[in-house]
Amino acid sequence: MSEELKDELEAINSIYGDGCLVPSNDVNVYVLKLPGESSSSLRIEFPPTYPTVPPVVLGTNSTGEHGKRGDAARELSLFCQALDTVYKPGDVCLFDAIEELDRLLESGAREAPEIQDDPSDDITDALPTSKAAVDEINLSMPEPPWVISDPFIELRSTFIARCARVSSTEQAEAFVQHLLSTDKRVRTATHNITAWRIKGPNNTTFQDCNDDGETAAGGRLLHLMQLMDLWNVMVIVTRWYGGHKLGPRRFALINQTARDAFVKAGLVSETRNKKKGLGKS
Repeated sequence: MSEELKDELEAINSIYGDGCLVPSNDVNVYVLKLPGESSSSLRIEFPPTYPTVPPVVLGTNSTGEHGKRGDAARELSLFCQALDTVYKPGDVCLFDAIEELDRLLESGAREAPEIQDDPSDDITDALPTSKAAVDEINLSMPEPPWVISDPFIELRSTFIARCARVSSTEQAEAFVQHLLSTDKRVRTATHNITAWRIKGPNNTTFQDCNDDGETAAGGRLLHLMQLMDLWNVMVIVTRWYGGHKLGPRRFALINQTARDAFVKAGLVSETRNKKKGLGKS
């Protein structure tokens, strides 16, 4: 197993849960359980020269106990499409392929005709709670234009950053709530550290951050944005704890992951000594 594949396997299982990507009984063949509501799993072959050459999707491994007729074939086709879209020679691609599959599935769900239910069938749909009302608003808003970093892993902890352009604090807060409402993996992560800097009318400025339990991390993230002179931008760094304390090193990883998102968004230039690839932190 190459170091790239070893790091990718560790990162995928850290993000999506143990058992998401596991080796099969065949050489170089792994079983990927599709995350989210899908109950399907796929057989994927990783050639010895991966990621110089792309992985090969061999087919469906299991349709799951609760899968609907046709779902497995559709998800297999969409995953192959996603893989073709994101693969670049020399770069690991499985995380990006899974995220692209999620996007394709969500896009297909929005385009599907809406089925009108009989209101008498389920009277529990009306939940007179503020949380339900907020979630409904978050789900109805468009997907924020996130730019996502590469995953960075160290001692089984995994870090991923998302950044987006914003024009107001209300928009930044809405983007955070939308992400937490729609992405269970992010919502159940150990920490979601946020920061934003926004210029308002009449030379007003707004800066804020949130540690989300990772003491001082939000302030350090905001300081990074100040050093980079970034405005009208927000960032969320998600950490899945891997069972080993990282000490002060975690702050460097948080900022490194955020910076990778800023670079991918075209907000800053990439330095020559930046290390590419999964787990090269």
